[in-house]
Amino acid sequence: MRHRKSFNHLGRTSSHRKAMLSNMAASLILHKRITTTVAKAKALRSYVEPLITKSKDDTTHSRRVAFSYLQSKEAVTELFREIAKKVGDRPGGYTRILKLGNRLGDNADMAMMELVDFNETLLAEKATAKGKTSRRRRGGKKKAAETDVTSKTPAPVAEDVKAEAKEEPSEAETKIEDTTSEKKVEAKDEGKMVETKEENNEDKKEDTKE
Repeated sequence: MRHRKSFNHLGRTSSHRKAMLSNMAASLILHKRITTTVAKAKALRSYVEPLITKSKDDTTHSRRVAFSYLQSKEAVTELFREIAKKVGDRPGGYTRILKLGNRLGDNADMAMMELVDFNETLLAEKATAKGKTSRRRRGGKKKAAETDVTSKTPAPVAEDVKAEAKEEPSEAETKIEDTTSEKKVEAKDEGKMVETKEENNEDKKEDTKE
């Protein structure tokens, strides 16, 4: 009975399944990429990722534990020398499963399983994408250029405004000029009136003397 056995048996006995997963894990460690069915890839992920985590602690005990699962000296040396260096900063998630479609014949779901840190093309694309990203707005350059132009040429504008102010007198000045001219005219008229009065008085005095 398979009560409370949640893992995938893959249609094999326990010994057959363990041998198959051990062989697939060694192939993945040596070649960094294998092609298999989606079900086998998911089962292999839970089998090989704990071994990669254990490779971060390079001791004799961890090497013996890895060898008990892999049964390959070459795979163990590759795991502790090469893979452990690249995977040192990654906190889990060492493998990637890419679906490839259905297989001809039995129509099984196929997938490619690879180690994440050994896919050079994706790593290069991510590096270029990080280099190109910028958080500036699109109109930032135009606004900066406009501000530079306005900051460089403020003096001529002020001079033009002053010249226009000098050429065009204000309404208050024109009113003051009008009032002063009117006062001058009134003063002249009063002066003429006084002169005429004095002449009349002199004529009267001469008439009385005669």
